[in-house]
Amino acid sequence: MRRFFRQFDLSQKIFSIRRRTAVIIIGLVLAALSVFYTLMVTAELHRNEERTIEELRVAERNGVELWADILRSTSNIYGELVYNADLFANLVRHTNVPFVITDEYLNVVISNLPASTTADADELRRAIERMADSNKPIIVRYNFSNRYYTIYYGHSRFMEYITESPVNSLIYFPYVQLLIILIFAVFTYIAFSSTKQNEQNRVWVGLAKETAHQLGTPTSSLLGWVEYLRSQDVDQMAVEEMSKDLAHLMKIVDRFSKIGSETMLTATNINETVGDTVMYFRKRIPRNVTLSYNGLAIAPIRAQINSALFEWVIENLLKNALDALQGHGSIDVFVGENERSVYVEVRDTGKGIPKSNWNKIFNPGFTTKTRGWGLGLSLSRRIVEEYHSGRIAVVRSEPGKGTTIRVTLKRLQDNE
Repeated sequence: MRRFFRQFDLSQKIFSIRRRTAVIIIGLVLAALSVFYTLMVTAELHRNEERTIEELRVAERNGVELWADILRSTSNIYGELVYNADLFANLVRHTNVPFVITDEYLNVVISNLPASTTADADELRRAIERMADSNKPIIVRYNFSNRYYTIYYGHSRFMEYITESPVNSLIYFPYVQLLIILIFAVFTYIAFSSTKQNEQNRVWVGLAKETAHQLGTPTSSLLGWVEYLRSQDVDQMAVEEMSKDLAHLMKIVDRFSKIGSETMLTATNINETVGDTVMYFRKRIPRNVTLSYNGLAIAPIRAQINSALFEWVIENLLKNALDALQGHGSIDVFVGENERSVYVEVRDTGKGIPKSNWNKIFNPGFTTKTRGWGLGLSLSRRIVEEYHSGRIAVVRSEPGKGTTIRVTLKRLQDNE
């Protein structure tokens, strides 16, 4: 039955992952289709706009050519203009294209520009230059004289509106849309990842609390048996060591019960907290392993910690150091401080860690041992960084020569 539920739970997780993957794929496909459709529509609008602009440009050019024909028809053989002033004034009034007609001496003959522009020589020159840049001027020459007229013209207001209209900027819209979709995809991925992480955290917290609950009954029973053995005619030294192991087991239960709960930090003597763990290990390490500690011979060093959880970190570091020694070598636990920090170093003379794995050893599941879950250092990092706002890292390691791992915490000031 238990196996059935494990398989069912696994199938549920697989189904959930597949469902999320399917939703993401469908979303990406719909987004791709939306971008493709927008590209097609925008391209068609842009083509229509180009055709409209080209037609307007031709129409304006034809209108100016008509002015050239009028100039030829209203000039005598000597190139002198002979025309009806009212007729020309009416034509100028109904012409939407701005233009300037000059003679061979660049004197303005006819213009529909504002009077303020034609009255200012510099402003008129700039206007003529802008027209010449926009459209090629039309020159009207006469066969029987050296006289000629030049027609400069720009674009009508409608033409300027078309070329500067929002439709022209739609060509960038698909790329903006694609950028928005990519940003949305990134945030979706982050959301799914955080959801998965939250689920893992809930499972971890639930497992920790359930473990603490399950261990509560046998530890209470063992307490009773230890008290019974104290009253019997047995080796009391052995009973005392059993009592110490039971006390350590109760610490472990307390540690698991604190996972996921609000952790209270108190100003604590680091020397004593680390020293208790070191003293416990000294009687339980192989004979060919030496364990030294400097903390009991120096002035007290204080920091804000949760003693139960911080002891767990030191214990995990000592266990990893013992595994690295493989039965022989030395471990040196060193505590110290500087102006801003308090630190604890666990140094061993074991097999060492390749530099490429210095960060990986703190990842959940990473282990170089044949047995084990690879959770000890990952748990230690979480306790140090999330609960104590500190830092844990490998500071020195070389294959065959050993490893040094340092835990750094904020130092308490004298007035704290």
